[in-house]
Amino acid sequence: MGNLRFLAPLLLVFATLSACTEAEHERDKSMTAAQARENIAAGTNLTAIPKSVWRQLLPPDQFEILWEKGTERPFTGKWLNNKAEGVYVSAGCRLPVFSSSHKYKSGTGWPSFWDVAHPENVVLKDDYSWGLKRTEVLSACGEHLGHVFKDGPGPTGLRYCLNSLALDFVPSVAKTE
Repeated sequence: MGNLRFLAPLLLVFATLSACTEAEHERDKSMTAAQARENIAAGTNLTAIPKSVWRQLLPPDQFEILWEKGTERPFTGKWLNNKAEGVYVSAGCRLPVFSSSHKYKSGTGWPSFWDVAHPENVVLKDDYSWGLKRTEVLSACGEHLGHVFKDGPGPTGLRYCLNSLALDFVPSVAKTE
């Protein structure tokens, strides 16, 4: 009887996990890539897009960075040396996150920014991978963008070290008179 007291909560946990897995599987089947594209264009319901659909929408290397928390090789990203004025958006959900006015050359091999331009679209999360504590930078819809470190320039002293594959760039529109 004593073992039953410990077994019942354990069975409840397994039943709950099984139900969550089934719900996730059903959600995966309920959204199409076309529906996800509509959500992205409208900027709505972005967190409901399942990984299986993101896998269909993104090239494999971009999916690895954004949804599997990968890292591109240093000095290979297309935005590393970009000097144009504009806004950087997350590559999948298209959320504006960083501004070219906050970008600087850190020498690390990844695009670096000293501040976030759209804090409502950025989430910081403790990351204990690689056996050390770092701070992961995510978009508000959950995409992995990179990490932030406390070795950047003033005025913030921060270095948002991001993957080019996690970003897209929207140039500023030239002012006409």
